[in-house]
Amino acid sequence: MKKVIVVGGGISGLCSAYYLVKDGHKVTVLDQTNMDGGTSYINAGYITPSHFVPLAAPGIITQGLKWMLNSSSPFYMKPRWDMDFFKWALLFKKSATVSNVEKALPVLKELNLKSRALYEELLAFHDFDFHYERKGVLMAYCTEKSEKEEHEVAKKAIKEGLEVSILSQEDLKKVQPVLSDQVRGAVHYKCDAHMTPNHFMEELKTWLQEHGVDFKLGQKVENVNVMGKQIVSLRTQDSNYEADEFVLASGSWTSKLAKTMGLKVPIQGGKGYSVDVRRPTGITLPTILVDARMAITPMDGFTRFAGTMEFSGNNDTIQKERVAALANAVKTHYRDFTILSEEQDCASSGLRPVSPDGLPFIGKTTTYNNLTIAAGHAMMGWSLGPITGKLVSQEVNGSKPLMDIAPLSPERFH
Repeated sequence: MKKVIVVGGGISGLCSAYYLVKDGHKVTVLDQTNMDGGTSYINAGYITPSHFVPLAAPGIITQGLKWMLNSSSPFYMKPRWDMDFFKWALLFKKSATVSNVEKALPVLKELNLKSRALYEELLAFHDFDFHYERKGVLMAYCTEKSEKEEHEVAKKAIKEGLEVSILSQEDLKKVQPVLSDQVRGAVHYKCDAHMTPNHFMEELKTWLQEHGVDFKLGQKVENVNVMGKQIVSLRTQDSNYEADEFVLASGSWTSKLAKTMGLKVPIQGGKGYSVDVRRPTGITLPTILVDARMAITPMDGFTRFAGTMEFSGNNDTIQKERVAALANAVKTHYRDFTILSEEQDCASSGLRPVSPDGLPFIGKTTTYNNLTIAAGHAMMGWSLGPITGKLVSQEVNGSKPLMDIAPLSPERFH
């Protein structure tokens, strides 16, 4: 048994703690917040084998430049002087090539499929109960251009062996009649599933506490004590935490914390927004509105409307015009349904940790032999929670990983 400290109480951190406990380790979770909000709680809750094309894909830079100064666009970069962001943006631009995308495809597909299997294993174990449905996800489009692009991705998905069907507008009306006539059709990824993230997080945290995991909240790591190639302890504002092994799963704050350890792990926080509607909506299928870059999920007791990608630094500021843009998109895509102003006023935000190439960072570094990094999952953090936790536990144990993690090396941008 080893003493392990996990820094970060999001989905990657808690799944890491789960598998570490299952393997017999004594785990402490440090988090700088009270663990009652953030991306792991407010995301769309998708488990997405369909999302095998990384964010850093050809064309995203051109599209991003068109949108970047429009504060209500799906993709927004707040103009600011930030050297870390400039360096990250340059790496992102270099990664957005056809060859890099081709290399990333099988890796992301394998991660997602293995993670979906682990979610279903968790469900079968009955360690704790949670909402999980495998109805698939609709990629719904309004324009001819989006239709063509989505059909191209669908062809790749079919080639990769995923369960996919293309729906005409008439087909769509049968399966999701609440969608408006603006929507031309959709690709239905039957391989995908969905959950209610905030309920899962609460259940998992309770299980971990019942199995001896010590949660230290409001603890921001400020210093690292090192001896040779070993991290000895982490220092917060009021305590010193010693352990045999350390896991860095701090989401969008990972980059800054890694820097204090002399490591370069380029991650930027991509802010997303979500609004929960707790009244009947008629929405029964998880749907991504392709043109609005928005995700809608029928969850356990409510419907969640989530989306946008905003690079404005690590903050939880909510820009009302961006929430209004989500509401406008819903009005366009759905018939006879509007997100009310009082519902918009209760919008939440969270930061997705985005790596420059769209692949997460999972694994050990050569600098320290007792540090494992697990961050940078971008929009797939929820989907990849269990596989991340499993791989982290295998790294801590020194056992053979469930899959080849060389492409996920935390040192690939050194």
